[in-house]
Amino acid sequence: MSSLTYDLTLAGLSVGSAAALTGIGLIVTYRATGVLNFAHGAIAMVCAYVLRQCVVEWGWPLWLAATVTLVFLAPGIGVALERFVFRPLAVLGGDPAQTLVASIGVFVLLVGGAAVLWGQGARDDAPELVSADPWGQLGVALVLAAGVGTVIRRTRFGTELRAVVDDRQLAVLGGIDADRVAAAGWAFGSFTAGLTGVLLAPYVRLDPYGLPLLVMEVVAVAVAARMRSLPVAVVVALAIGVAQSQLTRLHPSGWGEPLLQAVGANLFVVALLVAALVLPRIGTRDALPRTASARVPTPQGAWIVAVVLFLLPLGFAGPDLHTSVQVPALGVVLLSLVVVTGRGGQISLGQAAYAGLGALFTALLAAGRFPGLPRLPELAALAAAVVLVAPLGLLTGWPAIGRQGLALALATFAVGVGVSRFVFAQPYATSGLALDRPSGFDGDHAYYILELALLAAALLATRALRRGRTGRALAAMRDHESGASAAGVQVPSLKLLAFVSGAALAALGGGMLGMGVRAFDPTAYDPVRGLLWFAAVVVLGADSTLGALLAAALLVGLDAGARGGVAAALIGVLAVLVGRFPGGPYEALRKGAERLRLRRSAKLTPTGLRARNRLRPAVAGGGLPPQGPPAPAIERDTRGAGGNTEPAGGRVHHHDPAPTLTAQALHARYGTFIALDGVDLDVAPGRITAIVGPNGAGKSTLFHCLAGTLRPTHGRVSLGARDITRLPAHARTRLGIARTFQQLAVFPSLTVAENVRVGAEQGRLRDPGAVERALRLLALDGPQRSLPAAELPTGTLRRVELARAVAGSPRVLLLDEPAAGLDSAEVTALARVLKALAADGTALLVVEHDLDLVADLADVVHVMTAGRIVASGPPAHVLDALGTTGAGA
Repeated sequence: MSSLTYDLTLAGLSVGSAAALTGIGLIVTYRATGVLNFAHGAIAMVCAYVLRQCVVEWGWPLWLAATVTLVFLAPGIGVALERFVFRPLAVLGGDPAQTLVASIGVFVLLVGGAAVLWGQGARDDAPELVSADPWGQLGVALVLAAGVGTVIRRTRFGTELRAVVDDRQLAVLGGIDADRVAAAGWAFGSFTAGLTGVLLAPYVRLDPYGLPLLVMEVVAVAVAARMRSLPVAVVVALAIGVAQSQLTRLHPSGWGEPLLQAVGANLFVVALLVAALVLPRIGTRDALPRTASARVPTPQGAWIVAVVLFLLPLGFAGPDLHTSVQVPALGVVLLSLVVVTGRGGQISLGQAAYAGLGALFTALLAAGRFPGLPRLPELAALAAAVVLVAPLGLLTGWPAIGRQGLALALATFAVGVGVSRFVFAQPYATSGLALDRPSGFDGDHAYYILELALLAAALLATRALRRGRTGRALAAMRDHESGASAAGVQVPSLKLLAFVSGAALAALGGGMLGMGVRAFDPTAYDPVRGLLWFAAVVVLGADSTLGALLAAALLVGLDAGARGGVAAALIGVLAVLVGRFPGGPYEALRKGAERLRLRRSAKLTPTGLRARNRLRPAVAGGGLPPQGPPAPAIERDTRGAGGNTEPAGGRVHHHDPAPTLTAQALHARYGTFIALDGVDLDVAPGRITAIVGPNGAGKSTLFHCLAGTLRPTHGRVSLGARDITRLPAHARTRLGIARTFQQLAVFPSLTVAENVRVGAEQGRLRDPGAVERALRLLALDGPQRSLPAAELPTGTLRRVELARAVAGSPRVLLLDEPAAGLDSAEVTALARVLKALAADGTALLVVEHDLDLVADLADVVHVMTAGRIVASGPPAHVLDALGTTGAGA
């Protein structure tokens, strides 16, 4: 027994050493660049193939092939990726969302390229670089970890690396060549990837799909180390490797046997699930901001062309028609990503799992093998499978409530891998399973017509989720999650709706795919396929249903030949270039056409300009509203501020008296830093309360505690007699507490009117006239009401954000530096609007650095310093005292 234990331990150390190498490479790349390299496994696979090609096919000596592969090729791939893929993204703005898509694109490109070059079959003749003795591999991992740790802690390069990680821009200002640091990080990360690949290839299946996925499963090692600690990564990798090896000794009987065998063979997958779903998130850099661009309209006539193209296969026969059968089914699957990612803004790398579950459940129900349910006809089985899979969308929807960006990407990827390994790859679930087509639709022509009908139903469902109140709320959540919550959108519930709806659509498409090929094929729904589908939808326009259909046609059509991988290679190239056209090809074509039109536009004489203006009045600023104060609308709507006249049509009406927003003994801290130290505050109705103080005084923390985006450690927040301390932001909005943001929180893909409508639909009251009143009050009822917010200047966007807040009929309005970015005329106009709102009974709280605005606007001023309110009173008295003591706002 002891001999068996020793042998299994050695085998586990061998596996753990390879996992440790992966963890080391991922951590170094992440620390140098902030990128979690999803292509790490694909680089490992390419290097393993190249080593085999050199030794087996070309007859090179092993030492020469290893030198070329590991010393030149692997680091060269890393340097090339940094220079030509990720550095341009940083120059173009460094949007981490695009960086993640580009990383996945590199993965897809390398996998597709390998499939094209070397075929999709598995190879078992990879050369052995290091003997099977685990001590050699363990020694390599430990030496690398010790060497990297020494470099990071004891060398100038390590100091520069830590500086770049902490603040890249500040490091550049300090004279550090951040590009050189990033290139070195990529080169070393790719070297470890190549080393991992050549070490694993002799002992696992060498194919374009299996090895990359196997390497990416051990990303749990890096996540468990918080993407920082190399010793922790090595220890975790070795421990999991040994534990996985030791579990093979257990052979229980009964129902637990297949489950334990699955866990024993996939312990790294279990670790990935735990690391992604249970452990704390990786850090602040994993938040992926949305790209601020307007929705790109579908080209005229595009849908007519699409309908014609989808009807063409009805004239096909034989293999062409049989291949075409897969296109509508895959189109339905990709529509699920349009709902989740394109409209909801949530990263989902696990949609292949839901598609596979839809196919599996359909097959089980049609065969009468689903526990507790009778045998069903195929069409009824498909419908039942959709109903059964939809709630399973909570597997990824629930983690999405508290995660975004990279953390969410890892969680959804982990779920996809888990379902693939523990369901699709288990014989007890899939052995002997066949799937037939519905009765009456057995032939390819008849089945294709059925698919078109189901695709049309899916398009209608997708359209329903992309329009109306729900569609606007989803777009708001996608564009600015905090802003959507502040507007009253129930973000957690909306995320669950997006993932559940996406799971249902994916299950429908997966069942259609299975019936199309008359079998359940687990490899058709593996996690690599999920990455490919995600990349395809994103690069062809994530919010475009037409883009999803085009992606389905490309993926099926390009891989219809004898040699697969062409579609993956093409999608990979487009994903790598995603930073060049983040809105998809349509946006790139639109911008190119605009540039061409501008270059060729004719110049009009003064007489021609006057004639054109008489025929079609132009809006100043090239389609934008004038930047001066919107005096006519403001004067019209603020005549009641002095109490002499009735409120005008643009005023906001409250049908009940506004309660007082009260903070009592609020305490808040960040680690050991005390941000609030027993703050008491009343925001009374009909008055404008201002908070001033130096940076770091606690103003923003107090604001967030009142708005619901931060929960105080002690104390109470009340609205009238109701304790709202624990209520989230959207719940407070529906009670009548609205807010604006210091950094603009508008929804760029929506028009001005749609932005305001979100606030009216999600606010405290449902008032049909609220949108028009808010637009008139802020002078937004002109031509700019139909413009996308992405195309407007800062001054107009400030008015849009305030109009959205006012449209919800708030009783308390919290304004965080509302004058930021405005000129003097716009500040004057803003002050008139705020005074009118206070005169109408609204309670206003303003956090502002502009002391002149505070002096003109506020009824009472509170001065904060070091987390306390140190002075309160009328503006003249308090601000004069500030000037005497030399304090600043």
